[in-house]
Amino acid sequence: MALSDFFSNFHLFARWFHVFAGIFWMGCLYFFNFINLQLQPALDDATKKAVNPQLIPRVLWWFRWGAMVTFITGWILFAMVYMYTPGVGGGPTNLFQDAEGLTGRAAWILLGVLLGSIMWFNVWFVIWPSQKRIFGLGVAKAAPEELPALRARAALFSKINTYLSGPMLFGMLAATHYSAMNPVTLAVFAGIGLAFVWSAYKISPKVGKIG
Repeated sequence: MALSDFFSNFHLFARWFHVFAGIFWMGCLYFFNFINLQLQPALDDATKKAVNPQLIPRVLWWFRWGAMVTFITGWILFAMVYMYTPGVGGGPTNLFQDAEGLTGRAAWILLGVLLGSIMWFNVWFVIWPSQKRIFGLGVAKAAPEELPALRARAALFSKINTYLSGPMLFGMLAATHYSAMNPVTLAVFAGIGLAFVWSAYKISPKVGKIG
């Protein structure tokens, strides 16, 4: 029998929407860093001029709006799970703090929220403004002499976001599937997340050259 209360049904929808949008966001982020970054040096100037103005703005649309929807629904979920108790009202729930203080679950989700919010900020206030000027999307296109600095800025913050995504995903998943934290555990899982991203950067130039 299905649950009939609004809170439970909206919670499920919000969580689905959060994960769905997050797949778009992370998928585009990884496309830029592990596929497109390796592809661009192999293209000649004529191909870049023909392909990139058609391809990159489309990916950027899904990239930035995936980030926005993930960000908004993430904060909605945080409020619903950790700052609201049905039938009681607003305020920290037992999942957020108990008699001993902040719970392990809350510590993990706060890590995920912090890193995810930094990544969202980088998308909307660093990467997207730079890309708008590179491609002239709604603003005056940057002069040729400005392009190297804009590309380097966008690439740097995209790389920062890619590295942050490893620990961020551990924070999001561990909140409900691990729910315990100490400094050693945090360091180990953050290190694993960073190591996997570093490995992906090392492997990506070889993809397509090996079976």
